[in-house]
Amino acid sequence: MHIKSLVLLFSLLVGNIAFSQDVTYKKGKILVDGQEYMKLDVKKMNFGLTKNFEVFTLDEIKIATAEVNATKYEADKDDNSFLYYDVVFLPSQLKAVFKVASLGQEKSFAQLIGSSGILVNNKPDESKIKAFISNSAAKPKLFVDYSPVGRNRAWPIEIKADRQITQDAKPIGYFVPGANGAAGRDNYQFFLPTGVLLADISFVGGNNAQEFDMYTYKDKFRRKIAVPEKDKILAADQSIDKNYFALKRIVKWLVDNQIL
Repeated sequence: MHIKSLVLLFSLLVGNIAFSQDVTYKKGKILVDGQEYMKLDVKKMNFGLTKNFEVFTLDEIKIATAEVNATKYEADKDDNSFLYYDVVFLPSQLKAVFKVASLGQEKSFAQLIGSSGILVNNKPDESKIKAFISNSAAKPKLFVDYSPVGRNRAWPIEIKADRQITQDAKPIGYFVPGANGAAGRDNYQFFLPTGVLLADISFVGGNNAQEFDMYTYKDKFRRKIAVPEKDKILAADQSIDKNYFALKRIVKWLVDNQIL
């Protein structure tokens, strides 16, 4: 058994050595084990601070594009040494996101794409591309912009019949009623005009509700807020919403707390 184990270990080592590749980048060309493999065209962006890329076969056929995207994805708070790149492979139109070193982007991307193995006989191989994506692609979270609409907050807040919320004559958000819950509980969601979901609200008591259960998406925090109504409300303007007065208090709280 001992000899068999050594033979197996030796076989694995030989296999790893056989499949290891030396990828280098020189003057727009990517070399693998000393042989020209691909060509790389560099597009300088942001005064040269970032770079986009186009990848070609040795026959000048474009096989991939790579664009840096600094705002589309959430940054890794624990590691700022890389950038996310959106890569589109041609002609298959397969897409994926990859990490590229923020320092030395050109060499980092050349190393990444050069070691991909996506070319067979100087042509893109779809099965190789899919394997490369499966093994090497990143899966970042999309960045969500929760910034409220800029406006003069001294102006009155209005809730319109179409459920739009305005201030300073600007749309600042809208609400959508949800299905009624158990025990007469009413549910609502509030959004920015861009469609970004800001908060889930639920309460009982209709327009006379004294407190509200709220979940805000920006901070992923669940809370109970007290926004009492001193006067007894008997009816609301049904053309806007049956809980119009309760919604007015909720919207004011969201605005006052810089959520809406």
